[in-house]
Amino acid sequence: MPELRKDPISGRWVIISVERGKRPTDFISPSQKRKLGGFCPFCPGNEHTTTQEIVAFRPSSTAPNSPGWTLRVVPNKFPALQIHGELNRTGDGVFDKMNGLGAHEVIIENPEHQLSLATMPQKAVEDVLWAYYFRLMDLKKDFRLKYVLIFKNEGEIAGASLEHSHSQLIALPIVPTSVKEEIDTSKKYFDDKERCLLCDIISQDLESGKRVISENSKYVAIAPFAPREPFETWILPKKHESSYAPSDKSFTDLAEILQRTLRQLDRVLDTPPYNFILHTSPFKDEVNDYYHWHIEIVPKLTRTAGFEWGSGFFINPTPPEESAKFMRDAKI
Repeated sequence: MPELRKDPISGRWVIISVERGKRPTDFISPSQKRKLGGFCPFCPGNEHTTTQEIVAFRPSSTAPNSPGWTLRVVPNKFPALQIHGELNRTGDGVFDKMNGLGAHEVIIENPEHQLSLATMPQKAVEDVLWAYYFRLMDLKKDFRLKYVLIFKNEGEIAGASLEHSHSQLIALPIVPTSVKEEIDTSKKYFDDKERCLLCDIISQDLESGKRVISENSKYVAIAPFAPREPFETWILPKKHESSYAPSDKSFTDLAEILQRTLRQLDRVLDTPPYNFILHTSPFKDEVNDYYHWHIEIVPKLTRTAGFEWGSGFFINPTPPEESAKFMRDAKI
């Protein structure tokens, strides 16, 4: 019989439709493996076709906006928000509006076109995680900004317009609704129990083991209790951390478990398209006892249709306990 499951952190309900249950092979779509050939603005030698780099990891002997880099951050050529101007919050009767102020940047993760986060050297993944952190620290100096959402669209189906591996960030003058819902639920749980909700979920999942995919000394990858999509995976620090930052001044363990998780997904689902989202505390409340930062990885395996849009329910044909087992058993 299908189950209705409530996600304890967002309050969102999900239908686990076991009678429509699917194995990994039922989700295989055209592979997202990269193709060689053709023009790519993110490849070395084409730096002149992008906007001027904000920051780059490169030898000191190489000039900005030239080859020789190992990672570049550039403003998005077609930004969703603009960094210049004032907010100008206004009201028009019951309607509120403000200027589209913010920042939209692209993190070009590696110079090699054919590499992905799953296949590039682990040190390169660490560099990507450091780039996220450096940009967060820089953008929070802007008093107009309240939140930075870091995300990755891997594959055309997941929203990527270019296949060269890259992430994006959008800095916002407001806290996104989905993050605010998680924060509000976490704060209510803490007010009731004086404990962090995600700390309790981690403890319970580690004890049962049913939804644990992998772990190392500092992080754990789990299939959430009420996943929106098959094989949705969350990566969380085992100890309470409210904001994204290098644990013990290192991203080595995070890079290791992130890359392992992506390789497991590639193995089980034949390199699926996915979205990757980093949820952290807002700038004005970075240090707190109730919110627990995390990474959400959501493979794009099903389509959102009329019922989902109309009801707010997601229908997931694969129980998370099964997807966690498939990933644990994957040989990488």
